[in-house]
Amino acid sequence: MWARNPVGRRLRLLADAGNVARILGNVQFDHVAQQVPDIAAALRWWLAAVPGSRVLYADETWGLLEAGGAKLAFVTAEQHPDHLAYKVSGSELDRLAAQHAADIDAHRDGSRSFYLDAPGEHRVEVIAYPDVFSEDVE
Repeated sequence: MWARNPVGRRLRLLADAGNVARILGNVQFDHVAQQVPDIAAALRWWLAAVPGSRVLYADETWGLLEAGGAKLAFVTAEQHPDHLAYKVSGSELDRLAAQHAADIDAHRDGSRSFYLDAPGEHRVEVIAYPDVFSEDVE
């Protein structure tokens, strides 16, 4: 399989297609989180700027909005880092946390997650919801 990188050079992708399909079957993109000083102001701006946006949850330290088919979380610096989040099943979360020697945190909505450090000083959250992502996808 071949792909092109951003400068147009051809790259050979050495991936086991069966393994890639297995991984993608167990992982789904969930949300992007941005630190903001004022959750309510961020939500108001997005609601006004992106037609069809809707607030899924909001309090003083965390807001979740759906806009253009994506979920955006607005968080305070004291509560969460900026991050990308990927959703897995509960058992996959446990397996990945053990693999990465990470502690799992429980959240107010019943979800559980842990963070990984990614290149470029970025963070990735691996998250599982109790009733959203079925265990039978594994």
